[in-house]
Amino acid sequence: MKIVQLILILTLAFGCKSKVENQQEKIKKRPNILFIGIDDLRPELGCYGSDIAVSPNLDKLATQGLLFENAYCQQAICGPSRASLLTGIRPETSGVFHNYIKFREANPDVVTLPQHFKNNGYETVYTGKIFHHGDLDDEKSWSRLPALDSMKGVKKPVGFALKKNNEDRVKTKKEMVAKYGAVAKYGLASGVAYESADVSDNVYSDGYNTELAIATMKEMNAKSDKPFFLGLGFNKPHLNWVAPKKYWDLYDRDNIELSTQVESPENGATMGLHPSFELRVRSGIPKKGPIDKELAITLKHAYLACVSYVDAQIGKMISALEKEGLRENTIIIVWSDHGWHLGDMGIWGKATNYEIATRVPLLIWTPGMPKGSQGKTTDALVELVDMYPALAELAGLEIPKHVEGTSFKPLIENPKTPWKAAAFSQFPSPALREWGGFPIRPAMRETYFGPLLEEVEGEIKKQQKEKWDRNLFENNLMGYAMRTEQYRFIVWKDRENKEKEPVFVELYDHKTDPTETKNIANKNPKLVEKLMLQFNKGWEGNTPKKAI
Repeated sequence: MKIVQLILILTLAFGCKSKVENQQEKIKKRPNILFIGIDDLRPELGCYGSDIAVSPNLDKLATQGLLFENAYCQQAICGPSRASLLTGIRPETSGVFHNYIKFREANPDVVTLPQHFKNNGYETVYTGKIFHHGDLDDEKSWSRLPALDSMKGVKKPVGFALKKNNEDRVKTKKEMVAKYGAVAKYGLASGVAYESADVSDNVYSDGYNTELAIATMKEMNAKSDKPFFLGLGFNKPHLNWVAPKKYWDLYDRDNIELSTQVESPENGATMGLHPSFELRVRSGIPKKGPIDKELAITLKHAYLACVSYVDAQIGKMISALEKEGLRENTIIIVWSDHGWHLGDMGIWGKATNYEIATRVPLLIWTPGMPKGSQGKTTDALVELVDMYPALAELAGLEIPKHVEGTSFKPLIENPKTPWKAAAFSQFPSPALREWGGFPIRPAMRETYFGPLLEEVEGEIKKQQKEKWDRNLFENNLMGYAMRTEQYRFIVWKDRENKEKEPVFVELYDHKTDPTETKNIANKNPKLVEKLMLQFNKGWEGNTPKKAI
């Protein structure tokens, strides 16, 4: 009897061990994830058709992987966009509409994208900006710190490398605080808008964080038997536009062309565009009125230099991945949190519901990607919120039920697969929000924002007439944008009374008007009615057919 019991115990022990070992082996075989986020990058890249951007590394990745031509963020500002793509839920569900709401406070139990990988046996870590500031160190999302010891002896990165620019920022901050008080801390003293300094890449944060990410990857490869989820987040081309001089030197100022569409859309929503608050808080930028041509060229030059600076860092990261022998088992995905108006529609900044602010670059390369998909593009409508389920499915993980996106894995297998009928974005009344998306603080009206606000309020009152209500337009008015294959449809609604008729509607035909110069809603009531039916179905009613 004892012998039988012993055999049974040994059988169970070895059986359990085998099961555990099999699970561990399964985890080891899962692909690594190199998750590269870029701040404020519109599709200003060679692979997206830019005739001036110098972006050889991202262009090369595009020849190897899949490029999404029509990818859209859920809200064109850093905090809400990142909260959405990293939690898998849309701003309307999460309640994260501006940069001062922490996603974890609004949704304490949500399982984030890196957290989901961490819960499934991955080593998860980041360098740079992945979540928005304030959410960066989300303890539930990350399993370890980066390899900080590897950076001993390397100076911490700086915001400005030039003494004069640091002095200007200190001086401006003192002046702003003395003049306006506590409200000055909300961006009124941001220093100069751009800098070109003859320094090495790691003097600024993006170069520094790339070196740190490479060291962290090497450390994980040497010491851990787990697959990794490595987030590398770039701050540029977010303002301030600082980049080493060698990247400025890639461009000839005389060849930099400015946007030819410098007017707001004809009959467009007057509350749909802002007075370029984000740029105007910088030193040397006019506090009202147009940006003159010479300054505009300099600003675009600065933006392009930052694009090339980031592109070079991505090249270093992928090269290091290859040297470490990890490329063939690593999914590489590159995304931007939203686009940016570089004078387009007469404004500078993100924070609108238009194409230029909501459309983003999105590239992916996966191990075992079909040859027929490599170097291809897809015109399918995808959203940043789709990255969560896509990466989960590609790694063989279950897709959490809370996720409000659709895995685009079928598009990787066949870029021509029929896909979504629409992509959705939103933004609360940009004209009457601070550049962090926050409702205007009363004290902000006492600053140089005051005259700008008076001007834009006058335009809104003139257009909206009896519909004007300060509380509605400043606090509760939300612009909901639906992008179909042919149209951009923007519905302005009172979030507190969604059953009410829309306050205003915009309609742009991308077949005849790709830069959205003319709102044709009033002239096309039947089309508006048809699109409104589609809009009312929401994102759930516009997903790919279940058969796909």
